[in-house]
Order: sequence, then structure tokens, then C-alpha cells
Amino acid sequence: MSYTREQVEAALKSKKYVWFEGPKDYDVNIVGIRNTAPGKSVTNVFDDFLTVSYKVAGAWQFKVWPITTDPGTKAVRQFTNPNGVARLIPNQYRGSHSIGLHQNKYEALKQQKNVKVWRDKNKDMSFDETTIQEGVFGINIHRSNPTTESQYVENWSEGCQVFKRVKDFNEFMSICNKARAIHGNSFTYTLIESKDIP
Repeated sequence: MSYTREQVEAALKSKKYVWFEGPKDYDVNIVGIRNTAPGKSVTNVFDDFLTVSYKVAGAWQFKVWPITTDPGTKAVRQFTNPNGVARLIPNQYRGSHSIGLHQNKYEALKQQKNVKVWRDKNKDMSFDETTIQEGVFGINIHRSNPTTESQYVENWSEGCQVFKRVKDFNEFMSICNKARAIHGNSFTYTLIESKDIP
């Protein structure tokens, strides 16, 4: 599956979300696209995408990388939160993230403002969309394996948005650091679903 910037922009605008296109470079639109084909099943694979759209010298730039927006099998079976594993609810979360250390180890986008998640604690390998919580839960945007690419999600994600390949994550963070230098250390994250793409 491949997406275009125009498709992502149209999807956000159809939901009345903000689309950043200011005159300065690196006014980034960070948009996750959750694959809705599996329904509520835990796939344990990196079958979602993260896109970044921004301008440099007036010209649009667009990147798309494979990620997961869902917890993996091991996380669903062995979650540490007594309320159940978290799954981010699609929405636009203004100023929700900033660059910081993930698990005090390496730079990533860390959650800094409230988001909404579904909680699922029955371990039946199907995501339930009944219990909703809002708060700061450490729903970060980070990488999986530090040296190569991961084939399965397992517990790389307990609700975080996680890159399949470290080289893609490094490219993403390079863009975010350039954006921070111009716009400050605050990033909006928008999660939509593949069925939202026109």
C-alpha cells in the first residue's frame, strides 16, 4: 500500500483537522494511518504507516514509512497496566508530543499532553473499543530494533507508534529536529484510518 501527500491532506481536511502549511520550512504534518483491513484483530505486524508532509523552500516534501499503531501479541498478553493494554483512538492531538528520551535511552517523540486510548484487558487477541481513558500514558513515537528491522511487533508497542526500521526512524527524527529548530519543541500527531483515505 502506498499513499500520497494529496490523499493524506484531503483526509485531514475532510475531518476538519488542521493541515499545517505555514510559510516557514518544516511546518510538519505527522500523520499515522492505521490499517483497518484486519478489523479488531491483533496482527502483530507492522501493517500501518506514518507519513510526514512539510515544505522546504516552498516545495512540498512527503515521506511514508511502515510502522505499527497497535500493541503486539506479547504486549496484549503481558501488559503491565492493570486497566489493560492501550490502543490510541484516531484523532488529531494538538501539541501532543515533544522530542525527549524514550525510556531515558534515545531521542524520540514523547507524549506531553493528553490523548485518548481504548483499554483492553481480556487478552483475547481482539481489540475492544469500549473502555476509554484520557491522559498522559507514554504513547510515544519510537523505533523497534536498534540495529535492523523488526518482523513482528510483540512488545515493541504497548500502545506506542513504533517504526519497523531503524533507518526510517532516524530519518524521521532528523526531520523533527529540523522542525524543532524553527518552530519549537511541540509536535501535533494525527491518527487516521486507512478507510479515511479518499
